[in-house]
Amino acid sequence: MPDPISWSQAAPYYALAIFLGYLIGSVPFGLVLTRLAGLGDIRSIGSGNIGATNVLRTGRKDIAALTLLLDGGKGTAAALAGGLYGPDIMVIAAFSAFIGHLFPVWLKFRGGKGVATYLGVLLGAAWPVGAFACLAWLVAAAVTRYSSLSALIAALLSPVFAWFYVSPQIGELAAAMAVLVCIRHHQNIARLLKGEEPKIGKKKTPDGTQPAPPQ
Repeated sequence: MPDPISWSQAAPYYALAIFLGYLIGSVPFGLVLTRLAGLGDIRSIGSGNIGATNVLRTGRKDIAALTLLLDGGKGTAAALAGGLYGPDIMVIAAFSAFIGHLFPVWLKFRGGKGVATYLGVLLGAAWPVGAFACLAWLVAAAVTRYSSLSALIAALLSPVFAWFYVSPQIGELAAAMAVLVCIRHHQNIARLLKGEEPKIGKKKTPDGTQPAPPQ
């Protein structure tokens, strides 16, 4: 039988993984980049979210694309760095980075919805799962034209794929993040049910709904 875990020896490494993972994930790239570009506070634009989708509403596709890459990249970086010290540290660091993006201490714990970081974590933790999640998002977006619904579909399908085709541990990581992605999208879910969620390429009105078509 394997030796039991020595928690007294492992605890400092776990604590460090949590701290550094959270610190990496908490960097609000959307806010930083829009301010550096002279676009003001992204939290006062559109949905107020710091993610790439809301950054795109500034009209700067380059800044939105960079935000997407960096938000995903910090999840990948945390997973890869943690993976150097074993699968358990990898999962802890990766999940902590995801939590850092959702609840950054710098923004009074009001962060993004986590989709890009979710994908980045999966790419770093197990690239086939990350690739599957990205493909699921792309297919769903092409069919439905709803960014939020595509994210929800990708988040819900990825844990199943990870569990059966990679490992239960990665499946559990994907499932834990998927629950939080769904919670963070509760307003989008409500608008989808009401038929008020804007499709990709459509602008939102100040109250967050899709503009009525011209009469």
